[in-house]
Amino acid sequence: MYAVEHHLTDELDSITMARDLTRRALAESGYTGLHDDALLVVSELVTNALVHGAGAPVLHLVVGPSRVRIEVRDSSPRLPEPREPGPQSGWGLNVIERLSIRWGSIPQGDGKVVWCELAAVPAPVWAN
Repeated sequence: MYAVEHHLTDELDSITMARDLTRRALAESGYTGLHDDALLVVSELVTNALVHGAGAPVLHLVVGPSRVRIEVRDSSPRLPEPREPGPQSGWGLNVIERLSIRWGSIPQGDGKVVWCELAAVPAPVWAN
């Protein structure tokens, strides 16, 4: 297992930093799932923390060859509320829900952690 935690800034550049850290963690851990899915989920979680949360988010990743857990912590106690997806309300939580095997949020200290887990789907075995 590969684990990393990084304190991001409360700037939009944090999204790029989070994606770069995730890309590196996926490669170093040998994660066999779709890397683009994990990068999209990280972008959504960090964006939500920056837009709807408070303070600088903290990214925590635990990655293995077949599973990745992504956590983003911020200082707002307000838990995310799924909405009808669209241009006005965004698609963030719906994207996370579709791409992950499970997700959730938990209060932590004065803030919260929003997390999700993705799993690599084994390639089909074709009989000859």
